[in-house]
Amino acid sequence: MEDASREQWGSRLGFILAAVGSAVGLGNMWRFPYVTAESGGAAFLVLYLVMVLLVGLPIMLAEFSVGRGSKKSPIQALAHYGGPGWKPLGGLFVLTGLLILSYYAVIAGWTMRYTLAALVEGFQGVDAAARFDRFAAGLDAVGWHLGFMALTIAIVVGGIKKGIERAALTLIPLLFLIVIGLDIYAATLSGSGEGYAYYLQPSLDALMSPDVLAAAAGQAFFSLSLGMGAMLTYSSYLSKEENLPQESLTIALSDFGIAFLAGLLVFPLMFALGLSGEVGESTVGALFISIPGAFTTMGGAGRVVGFLFFGALFVGALTSSISLLEVVTSSAIDGLDWTRKKAALVAGVGIAILGLPAAFSLDALSLVDQLAGNVFLVVGALMLSIFVGWTMDDPIAEVRKGAGDVGWFPLWRQFLRWVVPALLLLVLYYSLQDTWAMITGMIG
Repeated sequence: MEDASREQWGSRLGFILAAVGSAVGLGNMWRFPYVTAESGGAAFLVLYLVMVLLVGLPIMLAEFSVGRGSKKSPIQALAHYGGPGWKPLGGLFVLTGLLILSYYAVIAGWTMRYTLAALVEGFQGVDAAARFDRFAAGLDAVGWHLGFMALTIAIVVGGIKKGIERAALTLIPLLFLIVIGLDIYAATLSGSGEGYAYYLQPSLDALMSPDVLAAAAGQAFFSLSLGMGAMLTYSSYLSKEENLPQESLTIALSDFGIAFLAGLLVFPLMFALGLSGEVGESTVGALFISIPGAFTTMGGAGRVVGFLFFGALFVGALTSSISLLEVVTSSAIDGLDWTRKKAALVAGVGIAILGLPAAFSLDALSLVDQLAGNVFLVVGALMLSIFVGWTMDDPIAEVRKGAGDVGWFPLWRQFLRWVVPALLLLVLYYSLQDTWAMITGMIG
């Protein structure tokens, strides 16, 4: 029996596009090109695809089995299958989503500001570094951060069908069209071939590097919105007839597709515009200083390309932020018996206030990103793999509903028990090292 009181997706396409929207965000357009450049170019790309299949898909299917099976948000869902002792893991999911959205909305506010600036002012005659300093911190950043959160709240208040699904059906096709159009444009630029070579030629040394492997695994579940309860929450609105393995594969491949297309844009663009020396610099520097600075050399085309480029960043950020706020909103609805409107407003306003330090300080933003995005996410995914692999009573039975009896399901659970935890422990080891280095660097 379905829970008649719980909202459901209006269509399979709506769910898939919403889930793809959760996965396809700044993790693809903002973080993926940077991590790729930092981790050996195409070698990272190969390992990333392998990690999506070995880590991303098993964890996504685990989240789907818990979410759809329980028809509850993270805290209540974990308690449903594992008892009250597992509630803290659901709490960690909610906390991670809350923290990520608090600083993510600040960066998303920058994308809104740059999109408007491209449309109204253009890039000609503007000092890119000075513009970023003006946009990225202080009252300007606060205003756009709050504006972005207000837009996110408004969509989540609308509910699953009329808010989240309707936005996904419009925004995700638009995002793909913009990125593909920009890819085609980048391919016409003189010098773009060097960017393709950097992106698509793997280094054997990098392929064998544990650092690159750890970075690829980390990016795989960061990009797929795993370890924060987003996919668990979205799947709780699914019917029992949906084929969970098929949906997982579709979402994972779509996410990889947009990440791959983003690389086909960013690398050729940076090499063609003479920015190859900055391709491994910080993500913030590349996207918000170097590339906008290069748009000034493109004349009128730079204004159009800049508008589309930052528009794509904004769309990706918005679809991801919707899912993050829905995790907190759904948890408040289930756990506190609040109305959707009250839950979304209280959660959204609270997150907006929590994000104010990140809006005033890039150091605060970086620290929260490191803790939530590189540590809490990994711990959440690790514990979920252990929960579904060892504690949950017959997750295979839930996955079979709508999919039939598929022979590899027992292998999936063995992956969750042994392979996924081993890989995530490796990622966690390097993430903790990086976090400690960041903290000591700030103290020093």
